[in-house]
Amino acid sequence: MENNKKNALLRTENLKEYFKISGKGYLHAVDNISLEIMPNETLGLVGESGCGKSTVGNTLMRLLKPTNGKIFYKGEDITNPSKKKKLELTKKMQMVFQDPYSSLNPRKTIRSILSEPFLINKAASGIELEEKVNALAKRVGLEEYVLGQFPHELDGGKRQMVGIARALAMNPEFIVCDEPVSALDVSVQATIINLLIDMQKEMKLSYLFISHDLSVVRHISDRVAVMYLGQIVEIAKTDTIFSNTLHPYSVALLSAVPKIQFGQEEERIVLTGDVPSPMNPKPGCRFAPRCWMACEECKNKDQHLAEVEDGHYVACMRWREVREKTAGQAWKKGIEVEHE
Repeated sequence: MENNKKNALLRTENLKEYFKISGKGYLHAVDNISLEIMPNETLGLVGESGCGKSTVGNTLMRLLKPTNGKIFYKGEDITNPSKKKKLELTKKMQMVFQDPYSSLNPRKTIRSILSEPFLINKAASGIELEEKVNALAKRVGLEEYVLGQFPHELDGGKRQMVGIARALAMNPEFIVCDEPVSALDVSVQATIINLLIDMQKEMKLSYLFISHDLSVVRHISDRVAVMYLGQIVEIAKTDTIFSNTLHPYSVALLSAVPKIQFGQEEERIVLTGDVPSPMNPKPGCRFAPRCWMACEECKNKDQHLAEVEDGHYVACMRWREVREKTAGQAWKKGIEVEHE
């Protein structure tokens, strides 16, 4: 862990993002998260809708001011950067949004949208600007005629290509990909994922890849962090997460992925109980009310991430029993997603 801290491109320490709700208290959207993202690495961040995944991405990009905790980039504290530093960081840290339509200005042509990063950073003008925009479009696979069109004239896949091109304009080192394919047809999702992988290899990028689609995360990620109600409950290498899952929530999440298993019965774990409120949460494991392995101590004692095996961190005191109970289950042998 200490080695990771020294070598990490980006890391957080006890990051918190609370939202004050009038008359009710604070909603703990992100609660005490510490993680590292290494150079040239893709860290997948998965969990149910509303668990705080996108809030993590927005906070890292300083679209939200952290309530507490710290964010470090290449060892430098960037939690509260000056205006000058923030502009400098936008060259190195970028974001690809979930909805490619709402993230693009409908009144501007694609050429104008892709010109903005160069103009804002005074990186090019005139003929040089035109050449750079043309090269940027070509890099992500956009035909030249697209540059004269408006966002509403493009399909979802091409709009997302524009979003990726815009993020790549200033040659960043780190990109937050916030559900970049969830709003797209299945037929074009692979194109966007392959583009992100190609760009990562070409430009030596690091990604935080936020998604609820575990099959996509498995394909693109080097490591996976599982999030539940504002907290990271498990983090490990991708193969380890899928073959040696040790947190009960991760187990339930993986067992619910659609799969084709001829001659075998489904082994899906159906969770019961209510999801606890993220408003002023009580002490104890937040998953305990729905956990199929919870004991009394789980309900009263906070669980913190601990390294239980090499590079495998779990926030569960019963991880050994989880491993014993899930050993050999069909979904651990490989997940194949059904496509219509």
